[in-house]
Amino acid sequence: MNRFLLTPYWIERKKEYYRFVTSGFIHANYPHLIFNMISLYFFGYIAEAWLGTGLYIVFYLSAIVVSDIPTYLKNKHNSNYASLGASGAVSAVIFASIILKPFSTLLIYFIPMPAIVFGILYLAYSYYMDKKSRDNVNHSAHLYGAIYGLVFMSIYDYRAVLAMIQTVASAVQNIIG
Repeated sequence: MNRFLLTPYWIERKKEYYRFVTSGFIHANYPHLIFNMISLYFFGYIAEAWLGTGLYIVFYLSAIVVSDIPTYLKNKHNSNYASLGASGAVSAVIFASIILKPFSTLLIYFIPMPAIVFGILYLAYSYYMDKKSRDNVNHSAHLYGAIYGLVFMSIYDYRAVLAMIQTVASAVQNIIG
């Protein structure tokens, strides 16, 4: 299994670029895999319906790679660093879906929350945890996957982004009067 991990040191030294993709198809344990699959189940259909199946697959696979590039750049001289999982790509799918349905209700630990609020909190948390870097989670992949999802959707259909901005602005205007 080690030969499939995202190991920036070996990518740099041996040019094992396949690791950018293979690392997205292995997970540390069943809870990690199950959480990613549940997230894809609840958000993936929204992005796939908008993009179409073919482009959705390209989007997902490219998100695995793009979300790991900052990790690679940061750790290419660290022979002890390795990561795995599809969380960066899953984050990209979630954030593409948030653009399309910013006020869909999510239940986070049984607390109802608009998707846009979750997105903001998730970005802040991922940024903070990436800077703190004291656990074995690749928070950088989460953060850059989310950003990739936003950028991809902005390039693919900027009207969807403009509609989301208008929807959010209208909601804020209604709240503040």
